[in-house]
Amino acid sequence: REITLYRLFERDMCLLSASCMLRGIQFDITIEAEKDTAFWVIPAGLYRQLMEESAAVANYTNEIMSTRLSDVMWLMEQVLFRSFDRRLAGFLVEESELDGTTVLKITHEKIANHLGTAREVVTRMLRYFQEEGMVHLARGTVELTDVPRLKALQNA
Repeated sequence: REITLYRLFERDMCLLSASCMLRGIQFDITIEAEKDTAFWVIPAGLYRQLMEESAAVANYTNEIMSTRLSDVMWLMEQVLFRSFDRRLAGFLVEESELDGTTVLKITHEKIANHLGTAREVVTRMLRYFQEEGMVHLARGTVELTDVPRLKALQNA
């Protein structure tokens, strides 16, 4: 199973993909670019050397790591203690805001992967949202038709 731990935006750095340079941390990670992306790969040895020679780079790295850890802990809290309908509503609202549109070009499978659940669970909940008039479903798209209700559900 998959779950999206966090997302990167312009000028972000993914230190978890560099676990080889952070002593004592070993795990598999998958990074997926959902949009056209330009990125730099900095060799672990070079980055480690930069951290040793520059307090600014070391501080920046520690700041990013603490932010990412906070993001992951928040996500675990959501998964463990928040109902799926609220999580899904929040995801849809966030996607809409990020894309600047209420028509999301996304599959149920992709949503499931982001939220760490099965596609069938997403499909059932989206159909319920559609029956309630909050979304309209079409092949490969989810149109948000009642954003205020989705936001209210997200914050309930």
